[in-house]
Amino acid sequence: MPVATNIKPIQGMLKRGIVVDLSSAIGLGVAAGYLFWYGYHVPAVRHRDRFYSKIEDERMRGVQEDPEIHSPQKV
Repeated sequence: MPVATNIKPIQGMLKRGIVVDLSSAIGLGVAAGYLFWYGYHVPAVRHRDRFYSKIEDERMRGVQEDPEIHSPQKV
């Protein structure tokens, strides 16, 4: 049986595959994290903060109009 000598030996394929898999997984994970953070989380927090700010402003307007209604009761 003749041996084919013109075929290169397969060396380092496992190591290269692991490096490619890990680097692509880290890259895609970071991209997904940024997409979640700036695409969903930050707008949701802004929306929530605006809501509570609006409630606080309304409460403060009520206190300025009639402070006795909103003052703590003495026991």
